[in-house]
Amino acid sequence: MTHAFRLVEATSEPPEALSWISVARNAPYFVDEAGRPFTPIGQNDAVSWTELRGLRHRRDLPAVENHLIWLRDNGVTVLRLMLEYAQGPSSYFEKPYGRFVPAMVQLWDDLFALCEKVGIRILLTPVDTFWTWVRWKHHPYNQANGGPLDHPSRLLLCGDTREGIKRRLRFAAERWGASPALFAWDLWNEIHPAQAQESADNFDEFIHDLSMTVRGTELALFRRSHPQTVSLFGPELRIRGHMPLRDPIFRHPDLDFASIHIYGTGTIDHPKDTVAPAVTMGRIVRECLAEITDGRPFFDSEHGPIHTFKDRKRTLDEPFDDEYFRHTQWAHFASGGAGGGMRWPNRHPHALTRGMRASQAALSRFLPLIDWTTFRRVNLNEEVRTSRPAVTRFACGDERQAIVWLLRRTTFAGDGRLRKDAPPLTTEVRVPGLSAGHYVITAWDTEAGEARGSWEASARDGSLQFETPPFTRDLAFAIRRTDL
Repeated sequence: MTHAFRLVEATSEPPEALSWISVARNAPYFVDEAGRPFTPIGQNDAVSWTELRGLRHRRDLPAVENHLIWLRDNGVTVLRLMLEYAQGPSSYFEKPYGRFVPAMVQLWDDLFALCEKVGIRILLTPVDTFWTWVRWKHHPYNQANGGPLDHPSRLLLCGDTREGIKRRLRFAAERWGASPALFAWDLWNEIHPAQAQESADNFDEFIHDLSMTVRGTELALFRRSHPQTVSLFGPELRIRGHMPLRDPIFRHPDLDFASIHIYGTGTIDHPKDTVAPAVTMGRIVRECLAEITDGRPFFDSEHGPIHTFKDRKRTLDEPFDDEYFRHTQWAHFASGGAGGGMRWPNRHPHALTRGMRASQAALSRFLPLIDWTTFRRVNLNEEVRTSRPAVTRFACGDERQAIVWLLRRTTFAGDGRLRKDAPPLTTEVRVPGLSAGHYVITAWDTEAGEARGSWEASARDGSLQFETPPFTRDLAFAIRRTDL
């Protein structure tokens, strides 16, 4: 194996039975029915991509099951999937409009059954808005093909189209809503003014209608409902800052958590080094958390080098991409996002590398160091201080716990990665906001996925100060009060 990562071999041991997920009562994270924390670690996938292709016409269900087991054993807890990934006609969920394709229904029956068996959940969104728009000429919703809609610029405005979308959501909720493998609904993928003739004025009403359709169906059938969100292409918050985009995404009263797609222009979407994307990720997570007023969870549900891959037609070199992935994951996580964010592979083929999978496993092993059910974190990226100006800080915390991730930013190799042979450094760290008391600090190697030591320290005068062990590129810390 060419990576310095530790992967886990897949096992066939049966997992604990899945249970429904909800938002934690006292923290901006998620829990299952037993009150155990649930952290979304995963990525975007599609039933037509290489790793799930065996679902099609049930060609190789054992291979898909083995792949899911391997993902589970390496820390993956959830896959974000589109009910219809409309890049090609073979993936249409309806054809013609109003007729659910039996082979696709069977495919999703099989996938939900496998996920329940293996112990992985699905974040489900009903429509792939990108390929629906790009290949509108062929889509069953097109009036020219017997559908209700004249042009995708009226996706959010056409009443007949709305009824078709709601019928699809009701069908999915009725058929798979009872499954504990359903983590949550992304009711609409990348809601966009272009889908409403360059307006966002009806976003609130559109979201409310879809939300009530799904929640009403689930409550009537199951007396409970899965969490809901709606996603947005994140750069639109800047590009169309004059439009009312923030309230529907971050504060809509019907939604349970907030999510956007963090494609930071020029850094995350087209990286030249592995540090600038992390800085952008940390900044955007901080900005998003500041928009949330009711303590709901937040996470990125798409990110990756989309401009490099889609527009420049280039797949990042694997060693570079592995480090870029690990850095953006930890920037998202340490800044206060739930989990590490959900990469859109943007590779050929569309699949995460083994190094990325090992990074997910390493993050999953860190999770027990924090009590997520009570962690009412705020972002501390700018509040945490270090004695070394060459170290970038990503952090979040409350009065009893904190996460800090330190990343060097001045020791680049020629390919944009951080040098592994740079002289190690130590730095003093000051974490504000912790109440007076005794704490255990655990240093965490984010690449190896293991502790580098732990020690006790005391907080006084509103902060905790400590000196780090020597590190070459990055180091994370879990801080937790012990005397309560």
